[in-house]
Amino acid sequence: MTKILVTGATGTVGRHVVAGLARADVDVRALVRDPGAARLPGGVEAVRGNLGDPDSLAAAVRGVERVYLMWPGLPVDPRVLEVITGQARQVVYLSTDVADLADDEEPTSYHQAIERQLRRSGVTWTFLRAIDFAANALRWADQIRRGTVRYPYGRAARSLIHERDIAEIAVRALTADGAERRRHDGAAHLLTGPAALTHVEQVRIIGEVIGREVRWEEMPAEVAQKEFAAAWGNAEFVAGRLRAWKSFVDTPERITDTVERLLGRPALTFRAWVTDHADAFR
Repeated sequence: MTKILVTGATGTVGRHVVAGLARADVDVRALVRDPGAARLPGGVEAVRGNLGDPDSLAAAVRGVERVYLMWPGLPVDPRVLEVITGQARQVVYLSTDVADLADDEEPTSYHQAIERQLRRSGVTWTFLRAIDFAANALRWADQIRRGTVRYPYGRAARSLIHERDIAEIAVRALTADGAERRRHDGAAHLLTGPAALTHVEQVRIIGEVIGREVRWEEMPAEVAQKEFAAAWGNAEFVAGRLRAWKSFVDTPERITDTVERLLGRPALTFRAWVTDHADAFR
């Protein structure tokens, strides 16, 4: 029986990947920091390790044929992927909306660096380029409970994707055979939600689902730069996010039909995501 390793197994997407594979009666191994604390479906093997420590991965990859890989924003240590691709034959990687690199072009993000190493590794790969997660709306939870969201670029339109759509595609890519397998091997799937909603519209929908009015208060970009840099500890990252949000005011984030093509149903809406997570905002 094929053994599949899931990294980030208790995270936003990974826990749904584990559950989906378990439902498919696949032999699943979950990479976790603390096997005793991990809440996993019955029959899933938990193994201790983390992607920041290549030496901790030897036991995790032993006997593994396929891997679902997410990267927790750490500096990329090539040894990690060498350990994984030295054992596995297929890797499904949760990436983001990045450009393909020319052979002599330097990566500008860790996603590009990982994609390049996987392309060169000799394993079969699939990249799930999720444009942005609906789960990022959880950053507003405290403000929503207080009744007002204060944030920049309220008219920035985002095509946010439900993590369950990402996970379902990952499960299909990891378990498919024949013609279905050929749809995923060597593919870079750009995954988006079904509509581009502004920040203001997202907040309104959250309020409607939880049954209370939530106000939007526009935060000036220069104030956001100072406050977010202090809170997040990375002024350059904040500046990049603000530039992106500003661009989405005039040019909404793009929408693809990839989820519908791969799953045979429409992508889940932002309202559906809020309904699934309503308690987080109450």
